[in-house]
Amino acid sequence: MFKIDLKNKIWQWLTLLFLSFIWGSSFILMKKGLRSYTHDQVAAFRLFISFLAFLPWGLKNLKKIKKDNIVSLLIVGFIGSAIPAFLFTKAQTQVDSALAGMLNSITPLFTLIIGLIFYKSTAKTINAIGIIMGLIGASGLIFWGTENENILNQINLYGLFIVVATICYGINVNQVKYKIKNLNGLELTSMAFMFVGPFAGIYLLFSDFSESINSTTYLLDLGHIAILAVIGTMLALVIFNTLIQYTSALFGSSVTYVIPIFAIMWGIFDGEKITVWQFLWIGLIFIGIYLVNKRN
Repeated sequence: MFKIDLKNKIWQWLTLLFLSFIWGSSFILMKKGLRSYTHDQVAAFRLFISFLAFLPWGLKNLKKIKKDNIVSLLIVGFIGSAIPAFLFTKAQTQVDSALAGMLNSITPLFTLIIGLIFYKSTAKTINAIGIIMGLIGASGLIFWGTENENILNQINLYGLFIVVATICYGINVNQVKYKIKNLNGLELTSMAFMFVGPFAGIYLLFSDFSESINSTTYLLDLGHIAILAVIGTMLALVIFNTLIQYTSALFGSSVTYVIPIFAIMWGIFDGEKITVWQFLWIGLIFIGIYLVNKRN
């Protein structure tokens, strides 16, 4: 029986790719949920269902909430999960899922900047070069990686919601890496959702579902949101927070550079064409990830 060892470089990379697949798929699931529900309802359902899934572990670990970690748990819960959940669904009312996944790839840039300014983290020049190369690759996918000549018209002010969400992710990653030492990924995430979940539940309790139930796909779309919550939030966040504790903040956040690749793969599955330029930008992204993780 094999054992996952996140001290091993191979397992770190395999975990990174697995997370990229999960989160690269989450944008499509959000899009499906928005067919029947408002953007706020999709985000609230995602958070509340995740809270219910985490509840057994959250109740078990309640006694581990201390004065010295409650601020970190609030940051992980609200800044790391709740606020981005609402920002992304709001953005996807006007931004398609593939482009949302691509814009998400600027997270490592804010992780580096926030870490250097507020968390006294360090980075070598080669890591900074990797961030820049990954950002160039992600930008290439957005602006020049498609045959659609009107791609620039798709970028509107709603994309700024995603930019704000990536800033939140940058704060969260640094908080997990530098301020939380005595909690594993499951304990940390389940306890953080003990604060977030009740707020999402209260919002849903007073939400108006009259239009949603008139949709012929409202149950199916609720199923999409449930998958998004259990796999795209619960499972992914536990793995992600654990990965950060074993690697670096920059390496963990570089998962967002690989997400556009899976967004493109979903596009191919849906009948979209892929260009040579997209392969070139993807190659640049992988080089950037390698340099971000390089220590010498």
